[in-house]
Amino acid sequence: MIVAVAFVLFILAGMPIGFAVGLAGVAGLIQMGGGGFLAIGPSKIFNGLDIFPFLAMPFFILAGEIMNGAGITTRLVKLAQTLVGRFRGGLAHTNMLASVFFAGLTGSATADAAAFGRTLVPAMVKEGYARDYACAVTAAGSIIGPTIPPSGLMVVYGSLMGVSIAGLFAAGILPGLVICLACMGVIVIGGNRENLPKPLRGATLREVRDTFVSSLTALAMPAIILGGILGGIVTPTEAASIAVAYALFIGAVVYRTLTVKAFYGMLVRTARITGVIFVIIAFAGILGWWMSFERIPQLLAETVLGLSENRYAVIAVIIALLLVVGMVMDITAILIILAPVLVPITESIGLEPVHAGIIFVLALNISLMTPPVGACLFVLSSVTGEKLERISIKLMPFLAAEVAILFVFAFWEDAALLLPRMLGFAN
Repeated sequence: MIVAVAFVLFILAGMPIGFAVGLAGVAGLIQMGGGGFLAIGPSKIFNGLDIFPFLAMPFFILAGEIMNGAGITTRLVKLAQTLVGRFRGGLAHTNMLASVFFAGLTGSATADAAAFGRTLVPAMVKEGYARDYACAVTAAGSIIGPTIPPSGLMVVYGSLMGVSIAGLFAAGILPGLVICLACMGVIVIGGNRENLPKPLRGATLREVRDTFVSSLTALAMPAIILGGILGGIVTPTEAASIAVAYALFIGAVVYRTLTVKAFYGMLVRTARITGVIFVIIAFAGILGWWMSFERIPQLLAETVLGLSENRYAVIAVIIALLLVVGMVMDITAILIILAPVLVPITESIGLEPVHAGIIFVLALNISLMTPPVGACLFVLSSVTGEKLERISIKLMPFLAAEVAILFVFAFWEDAALLLPRMLGFAN
């Protein structure tokens, strides 16, 4: 209780989540044995970061920054619009499909929301879409980014829990594509109610061909990343560094849009994003060790299993917990704190490690667009000036569809593990 109260008070006081986690862990050390236990803190901080696959995260973030700064986003949006712009609500469909393309570049929901909030949302408003609806479509599509690999959240989960990152990457492809199709279905169903504009004309075959050819350099990047990792040619860390080299070559040599000044800004942004994530991971090492010492994971597992031993009931409880906590807390911190607690429960009901991982990732990704602390909602609200409440209301049909998809893949193991099994990453 001392640690829980300390953590809540730190958060309510406005302290950054990483430091709140660390100080709560320090409170736990003092509660265990007084000041003498504080000497353990530094070693736990550095042990929390001493995991080789974490090196992939800054590389993936930097590769996404370079590709975005080099104008890749514009080319991918044009390709998506050429493919689906002929339908009613064409720009809304374009937004969703572009999120799939963009996912293979950054793996970040907030990067997707920020990029499309500055480009596609104004374009949709200009064409006659309500701004709150345009923001809702962008928020719904943004979580495709960290679902379809590469995904920073999958790197964190795989590194912490000893689960194959390549297997998690493979498991994320199908749910990401299904989310895209489901959201496009919601757009179609709501076409009349939202009075979505009709297209003037569809693209010709020649326009489709020309746009596709001009986008090949952008589309090649996710192919290189996924092909290398899933084919067993390179590790995720090596693939991430190759992605940076490829992005630099495209931006500086092929497109010639990358300047030294712009590249410096990308390095700064990458350092800031990586720094925030690594501070949370480092300080969570103290809290995680304290929880293990106090046998909290085992106690929680016994409590949950005491309520019901039914496999599906336990999965539903875990999903509900992740969604609720995700409404008020940073998802990386949630993953670092709760994964070591909840994974033993998934093991006790016989859940395959990759399957459990994709459930965690999907649930936490969805919480990125749930109020009151949905990061994507805040990004879109700040970028577009639209009120968060209005975006949230328009988002409800998309949110319901994505939660339904989460439960489908959580309960249907064969669908969740289809690609990982085909590629030999799961049993």
